Amino acid sequence: MTRPLSGVRVVDLTRILSGPFCTMLLGDMGADVVKIEAPRNPDPIRTQGTIVNGLSTYFAAFNRNKRSMTVDLRTEEGKLRMAALLARADVLVENFRPGVLAAMGFSAERLDEINPRLIVASINGYGSSGPYAQRPAFDFVTQAMSGFMSLNGDEGGKQFRAGIPVTDLVAGLYAAFGIVNALRARDQTGRGQRVEAAMMDSIMSLFAWYASDHLATGETPRRTGNDHPITAPYGMFNGSDGDIAVALSTEAVLDRFLEVVGLSDLRADPRFRTNTLRMHNRDQLNAIVNERIGSDTQANWVHRLNAAGVPCGLVQSLPEAFHDPQTLHREMVIEVDHPGHGPVRMLGFPVKLSDTPCTVRYPAPRHGEHTQEIISEWEI
Repeated sequence: MTRPLSGVRVVDLTRILSGPFCTMLLGDMGADVVKIEAPRNPDPIRTQGTIVNGLSTYFAAFNRNKRSMTVDLRTEEGKLRMAALLARADVLVENFRPGVLAAMGFSAERLDEINPRLIVASINGYGSSGPYAQRPAFDFVTQAMSGFMSLNGDEGGKQFRAGIPVTDLVAGLYAAFGIVNALRARDQTGRGQRVEAAMMDSIMSLFAWYASDHLATGETPRRTGNDHPITAPYGMFNGSDGDIAVALSTEAVLDRFLEVVGLSDLRADPRFRTNTLRMHNRDQLNAIVNERIGSDTQANWVHRLNAAGVPCGLVQSLPEAFHDPQTLHREMVIEVDHPGHGPVRMLGFPVKLSDTPCTVRYPAPRHGEHTQEIISEWEI
């Protein structure tokens, strides 16, 4: 089967999460991803997370559709082998601290000598220039530094990180997006270029109205918990047997919501006539809505509200979400067999292509499993 990135060769010098997520995305789209690991110092997440039958399920989840090759970049022989790989590659992805790749003997000038068509993608914490370029970075720290944590939690309470490593993941996603764009640009220019995705830059790019409002007014955004920062009512309400999430984004949707829940008379209440007034009196409004929502079950409200065109859903746990019929229908949980270790359940493919769908061609590789195969195939 032809895949979108079939024929694209990727040398993967990444480890932990942000880089492996990027190269997994490229591999899912058909790229030939060669994961380079040191002979005696493999990717640390091979031994982290839940271990089942000797295999890290964390490693398996982010290293599918890759082959593993060992190269010792501390030796001259290893550096020559890496140069040979890069001469035949389309893309190099690394997530070292800025300057480390050059210290290994692969400066920008050296890479251009080896292969002027090579696209070099770097994922790091703060970028390759600026006062923080040499700082070590981790998702928790960049969530804090970027201002992201200041937006999470209740007003007057503690700031919270997101549970998922969001800055790692969005940087990896942007790097993959940049690589695909650089490949397209190379079709036009014949030359590779540098792609960089910094964790702090990446998460800040997602700030939406928080950024636009602050940049327009200079005001510091308030934390609003599960309430929306610019519209009301909007958030989590308590059914008789559990919580529901309701998103009332426009006046028309609000009207439909109030009609379904039997609170249309609130439109005439002087406290709630406009969104500005509703925001000012949100606590009172939420109390009225919660009392009404508490009169019926989650399932009944979700059915009635969605039928009326009001965005609404259950507040589900992870096990509930993974067993949700929509999740199963969309194949967002798949099972991949790993020879010698057994099957591993993992997340499926979030992007669905009608003619060239993503597939799992390789399970996460054993350390150095494909070294000789790649040497022969790439003729190095």
